[in-house]
Amino acid sequence: MSVPAQMRCVEISQPGPPDVLTLGSRPTPQPGAGEVLIEVEAAGINRPDCFQRAGFYPAPPGASDLPGLEVAGRVVALGQGAQGVALGDAVCALVPGGGYADYCTAPAALCLPVPKGFSMVEAAALPETFFTVWSNVFDRAGLKPGESLLVQGGSSGIGTTAIQLARAFGHPVYATAGTPEKCAACEALGADRAINYKTEDFVAVIKELTAKRGVDVILDMVGGDYIPRELKALADDGRIVLIAFLGGSKSQVDLAEVMRRRLVITGSTLRPRSVAFKAEIAAALRARVWPLLDDGRIKPVIHATFPLGEAAAAHALMESSAHVGKIVLTRVSAVG
Repeated sequence: MSVPAQMRCVEISQPGPPDVLTLGSRPTPQPGAGEVLIEVEAAGINRPDCFQRAGFYPAPPGASDLPGLEVAGRVVALGQGAQGVALGDAVCALVPGGGYADYCTAPAALCLPVPKGFSMVEAAALPETFFTVWSNVFDRAGLKPGESLLVQGGSSGIGTTAIQLARAFGHPVYATAGTPEKCAACEALGADRAINYKTEDFVAVIKELTAKRGVDVILDMVGGDYIPRELKALADDGRIVLIAFLGGSKSQVDLAEVMRRRLVITGSTLRPRSVAFKAEIAAALRARVWPLLDDGRIKPVIHATFPLGEAAAAHALMESSAHVGKIVLTRVSAVG
């Protein structure tokens, strides 16, 4: 397959607001050992991209400095030893960076087939959220059959994924969101109850819904002063798993309550983890989740798409929190 020497890409000209994202040109990357080169047709946008653009979340050593953690497209070149994919395969992939471009390298082990009937835009909305939710809710927090889940920020890309996955596996699932419309969207996706955190006390509502027992697992991207409240919303032996701290990285916790009720507060970041670690998640997703996608039982919620040249507008929408579900870039450029 013919691959051009140069490609378009979205660069971070300097740390700052969305308008520091500019459309530029760079040499097309070459796949290393165990990697593939993907001709990107769509790339998902995620909060970590915004943090990186603002200067708070640098790319890990060896990763591209270009933003973009998930892509979908076709494999156009294979690095030495790349296995499990072939030239021309339609794939989506989790990448450590470089997704906002016409071409992106990806570890072959982190490529998954585009589910049946999915567009490339839909496929690009899968990797970051599904890897994150699976790793944190089902692996780290160990959500067991019959246990319940509370998703903070249920209308986000992570939230809409967590709601659908928990529902598909038969778990009672609750969510918080900030408007009646977002609450309705969460319930349409399968939440037993969505709680408007601006007008309702999620602790009181959860206690009422669970006959004062509380939920078993809370997926939290807020942190800050939510943590002590979440402890009260947990059942005994409950677990909080943190994936972000939009409400602040510091919190005051009653350790006596943690000890007395055997509670767990944990968390993780996915981007710096090894390819081998992420490959285990990819294998679990292929076995447990991809059949649900192929059957149409789960589908990502796409709020909006933007051409590659309008990445700044896409970031502005992300940071406004006006969206429900995912925001995706496509190859079409509005610039040049």
